[in-house]
Amino acid sequence: MYLLVGALALQIAFGDTGRQADRGGALQELAQKPYGAVLLWTLGIGLVGMALWRLSEALFGSIGKDGRSARKRLMAAVRFAFYVFVAYSVLSFAASRHQSGGSSDQQSRDATARALEIPAGQWLVGAAGLAVIGAGGWIAVRAVLRKYHDKLRLGQMSHRTRRLVDVTGVAGGAARGLVFAVAGVFAVRAAIDYEPDRAKGLDDTLRSFAGTPLGPWLLVCVAAGLVLFGVFSFAMARWRRV
Repeated sequence: MYLLVGALALQIAFGDTGRQADRGGALQELAQKPYGAVLLWTLGIGLVGMALWRLSEALFGSIGKDGRSARKRLMAAVRFAFYVFVAYSVLSFAASRHQSGGSSDQQSRDATARALEIPAGQWLVGAAGLAVIGAGGWIAVRAVLRKYHDKLRLGQMSHRTRRLVDVTGVAGGAARGLVFAVAGVFAVRAAIDYEPDRAKGLDDTLRSFAGTPLGPWLLVCVAAGLVLFGVFSFAMARWRRV
């Protein structure tokens, strides 16, 4: 998924603005490929596997000396709920092949508008935005500090492989964290200004990088980072301690 989204963002950076750089765009891209239906069902089943894995961590604990702590299990439960949602959206698209649930941007605006209408909605949206900013910073810092080493079987890697994994893990994790943090900033702005349209999904968040003084080259760097995180995910699947 990150490989596809990063590749779509690169196309946007180089002028193909008709693309949609989010989960919906990635699914549409897969659907247009040879054996697209097979790829979509395979992706959906893989995401179900991710959800079940996170559920097992919530129920039985994960690796590490604090893997059975309440905090770790709660985080696993949250990730389980997230992957259930993503798997459902992918499998629904694979079954219908007509729609992917709308763009992430529209979904973000609709969710923000509904949240702003409830009592203390501005505070809730603002708090959620700050939480996303914090999560983005946490993801980026942990990537730069190479905290993922604790989860990898490093002894099974050659020196060259380990260096390549570090390049993808650090650059990819930093780019992923930056995207999260910027999306959180837009959510906070939406809460302060009481304007749901200021909230942005993944597609609009990525496009916003092209509107900075650095121009499309910042988007190129972030998109390349997401591609690298996609590559890093394959390394995690190969060498992660589970």
